[in-house]
Amino acid sequence: MLQTLVIGLDSSTQSTKAIAWNRAGHAIAEGRADVPMHNPRLDCFEQNPEDWWDSAVTALNNCATDILACGYRLEDVQGLAISNQRETIAFMDAEGGSAYPAIVWLDERCRSQVSSFPASFGLEKIHRITGRMPDLTPCLYSLAWMRENEMQAWNNTAHFVDVQAYLVQRLCGGGYRTGWISSDPMGIFDLQEKRWSEPLLNALELDASRLPVPHKPGTQLGTVTDNVAKLTRLPAGLPVFAAGGDGQCAGLGVNCTVPDRAYVNLGTAVVSGIWSPDYAYNTSWRTELAAQGEGYIYENCLRSGAFLINWFVEQFVSKGRADAQVFERLEKAALQVPIGSDGLLIQPYFSGVMDPHWDSSARGVMLGLSGSHTEAHIYRAIVESITLDQVMRTTDMERAANQTINDVVAIGGGANSELWRQMLADALGRPVNVSTTVEASALGAGMIAAFGAGWYNSITDAANGMAGSTSAVQPDPTRHAAYQELLAIYRKLYHATRDINHDMVNFAARQQQITP
Repeated sequence: MLQTLVIGLDSSTQSTKAIAWNRAGHAIAEGRADVPMHNPRLDCFEQNPEDWWDSAVTALNNCATDILACGYRLEDVQGLAISNQRETIAFMDAEGGSAYPAIVWLDERCRSQVSSFPASFGLEKIHRITGRMPDLTPCLYSLAWMRENEMQAWNNTAHFVDVQAYLVQRLCGGGYRTGWISSDPMGIFDLQEKRWSEPLLNALELDASRLPVPHKPGTQLGTVTDNVAKLTRLPAGLPVFAAGGDGQCAGLGVNCTVPDRAYVNLGTAVVSGIWSPDYAYNTSWRTELAAQGEGYIYENCLRSGAFLINWFVEQFVSKGRADAQVFERLEKAALQVPIGSDGLLIQPYFSGVMDPHWDSSARGVMLGLSGSHTEAHIYRAIVESITLDQVMRTTDMERAANQTINDVVAIGGGANSELWRQMLADALGRPVNVSTTVEASALGAGMIAAFGAGWYNSITDAANGMAGSTSAVQPDPTRHAAYQELLAIYRKLYHATRDINHDMVNFAARQQQITP
């Protein structure tokens, strides 16, 4: 007899994945669809919420086709939960349309508010309430920007919603509701009280009635309506459970529910974290609610991860990603380049930097470029810069949190790269366990759905029962010594270029204001 299934729907920045999981955490069926993103002007990134829905419908239909092809019935699906891109916000009018394009977490239009809002409200107070230093990423500053610059859109917005809240409303009807772990990345959520922060909402002159109702992970948010069932082929009445942020879901997907285990997720952004039962905030990380609804995640985030790799390939490599072998070719060539890329060092802050510098005006730097360097050198230097930055963050967080990390689990598309996973092990100087589950965010959502469906007594039990196996990549001591030397150089790069980058950001902003 075939087993029952749950679906983890991962609505990420660039695509939607609908993956059906069984009780052992094995992926049985899947469907995928792209999500377009728009870059209307310098440093602005937007999406149309309708595209989130269209992508989800396509992914769910493709998953349904695969479920049937594997010999299951669609009625065997017993629950669904959503993992979503965080810090992306939609502005919905009273009729359910968009009052303004959704602002994506990569957006930088709120740079001025990242300085001005904490100056008036209090930086330490923001940090204590939200677990986050002022930064471009949380929706708090996009909200402050909109109120100052787009008052008509602000007034026309009936509901400010995260991606999960939007999709749940489309799936189940009713009002907007979401999970704690989609609410807290917005930067206006009190992490200890687990509710919207009244002081922050008062400062924004924003009533909580215009925000989704937040719920504990695993709470049933509704059921799939008859109309949506016809559109997606999901069973009518299928329960939908509160999940949320893709970073927290990814940590859950590799069972990061104990203090000595860390996850490193190489996706559009590079996100890593450790779990703690205690609330603490520090400049070495941003604090978030854990996906199992118990404890907290201390998380590092480099905004430009695979986004940076894809940008380089699309902009500077012949044929870009239209060449199906482009990454295989670049990986093979980069493996032949020595550590340090023959004197080429890159700072990967192409979209500002969060921890540990918290500088929205930081920018990318390419240092040491010569006429002898090739695209393979640049490709390797990009991967090295992401790796070095990750090692710097991990070691700094261990020290500040007083937690020793004994188990590092690599997930995401980058974990498929022989170059990157060996580089990470060598630079860390400790084994890196590569998860057999690349789609950890979708699995984390599936674990929450499994708990909601009654398969397990807790979300932690679901993580213990469904987390996949890993294979260890061992570090090379000689290469580790070389990376330690390179890391010492890398640590100087930000401080050496900080003022120049700030001057150039300000100069570029002034030039944008000049009409040709």
